[in-house]
Amino acid sequence: MNGPDTQSTSTEQTLTVDLILSLDGCAAGDGWPGWWGLESPEYLDWLAQQPDSLALMGANTYRVMEQMSQQAQQIDVSEEEKASFAQLADADQIVFSATLTPPLAWAGTRLISTDAVEAVRELKRTSSKPLVTMGSIDLGCSLLRAGVVDRFRVVLFPVITGRTGLERIWERYQDVALELVEARTFEGGLQLLEYVPTPLDAPPGTAWER
Repeated sequence: MNGPDTQSTSTEQTLTVDLILSLDGCAAGDGWPGWWGLESPEYLDWLAQQPDSLALMGANTYRVMEQMSQQAQQIDVSEEEKASFAQLADADQIVFSATLTPPLAWAGTRLISTDAVEAVRELKRTSSKPLVTMGSIDLGCSLLRAGVVDRFRVVLFPVITGRTGLERIWERYQDVALELVEARTFEGGLQLLEYVPTPLDAPPGTAWER
């Protein structure tokens, strides 16, 4: 007599491309303070309640964040900001780079120098945590183009940076169809929009060629 069917099922972790932007699609602005001066307590509380995740970043983002972490210990910033950077340095995260070499200054950061798309496919199968990008515009674009992104999340801050805007995001992206699955307004007018993305080869219904 055969025993019960014990066929196992496996589930993959989700990958979210996570962006924090001004209304005109900039990730930073020359002369603007952090969070564009709009540190909504409600939004910060929401961030603190998010499930533990594995952060993914590219080399440029890692260099910038690591340098800011070092500077935070030397300049006059709040103890909360210093603690935040220290926590980030110890967090479980991965940096994709062919130029960085181990050991990295952040002890909790693993270096992967092979193809990021294939590495992420494997991580989705093996990670015990969901995956979330941290900044890293080019990495997010590559993963989205490869079709491995499950969620595309944007938090829009109610400012237009105009001529002072830096890191203009949208001009670096391909065409993408978005299905809205969550929307929320935080105190201070911050808008959270979360989508299921579908990369497009061309605008739908046209004979557009690039």
